[in-house]
Amino acid sequence: MLELTFTKAEPADAESLVRLINSAYRGESSRQGWTTEADLLDGRRTDVEDVLNLIAAADSLILLCRQGGELRGSVHLQYQDRQVQIGMLAVDPALQGQGIGKRLLAAAEAQARQSWTVERLLMAVIPCREELIAFYERRGYRRTGIIKDFPANPALWLPKVTGLSLELLEKPLGLSAAE
Repeated sequence: MLELTFTKAEPADAESLVRLINSAYRGESSRQGWTTEADLLDGRRTDVEDVLNLIAAADSLILLCRQGGELRGSVHLQYQDRQVQIGMLAVDPALQGQGIGKRLLAAAEAQARQSWTVERLLMAVIPCREELIAFYERRGYRRTGIIKDFPANPALWLPKVTGLSLELLEKPLGLSAAE
């Protein structure tokens, strides 16, 4: 089993995080893995300013996954009203399929419960990404049927297909942290 360590991101991690996240979601490098959105969206997933804002925001953190000091994955957690929104889960495309994503998600869930009083975990997934939704369902998430418009951000990305949306997935936890 791979030896992985999990730590909270600092501002100095922003540039390497942007490289990792963009490589996992968009462009040709993302096609090495199974989580690519390259057929759905053009452009970048995030930029340094966005990542720095997430690191600095209240009730927000980015969890890093390292192997031998090398960044292998990351995930963003945002707390609000006893819920944690999990987003930007990224694993180096060349290393996908080795269990890093499973372990990173489990570490994110543990970090959420340790940091905040959490009743439910939430995430938004493009509904046509059936294999990704199945991955999350195997980890206890369930489809809610709640559909939201896909966010527009033409400075970073443009849709390649029409009708993109996001479906909310949830995983009830009960109370944790400062119960």
